[in-house]
Amino acid sequence: MNPARRLLLANKSWAQERRAIDPEFFQRLAAGQQPEFLWISCSDSRVPETQLTVTDAGELFVHRNVANLVRADDANVLCVLQYAIEALKVHHVIVCGHYGCGGVKAAMNGAPPGRLSQWLAPVADIYQRHRQQLDLLSEDERWAKLVELNTVDQVHRLAETDVIRNAWAKDVYPYLHAWVYSLPEGLIQPLLTLSPKGPQKLL
Repeated sequence: MNPARRLLLANKSWAQERRAIDPEFFQRLAAGQQPEFLWISCSDSRVPETQLTVTDAGELFVHRNVANLVRADDANVLCVLQYAIEALKVHHVIVCGHYGCGGVKAAMNGAPPGRLSQWLAPVADIYQRHRQQLDLLSEDERWAKLVELNTVDQVHRLAETDVIRNAWAKDVYPYLHAWVYSLPEGLIQPLLTLSPKGPQKLL
């Protein structure tokens, strides 16, 4: 079977099953969305946010890119952030990195010249800033640690945006979370939570 056709047939089957279980499901979704979370993660196909958080349609507002970056020159992520905070009024922004991230490894090892290396430049900068510490580790440990450092760095970048600064000047929300997902274990580990009052304990 043609792979694209397989997806269309799967969609038809899914829609029929959802209607059978909950006849009003699609009408509720069509009426609007009120997600509590903005989820920023990697484009990696192995990190399906709704599956690993057991959430349904309408619960997460999602932005994904290579290596889950928040760049001041990326209009895409900044527009998503503004809409999530100002229109949807989300209370939590989660940046979820993942161990085994190919983008992070490419930045660590030197991505070939071109669009990808330009995009990953902030990750390469993080690697250089922490290189003395990271070079003491094995390659796999260094890779995992850089994933964590990159994820935390993106949350600090979020906190520096005008959207978040303006929101924090008016309210206690949103909370900003740095999480990392383990592919071998299927578990999420919280690394950092920021609020207008500074770092917070989540668990």
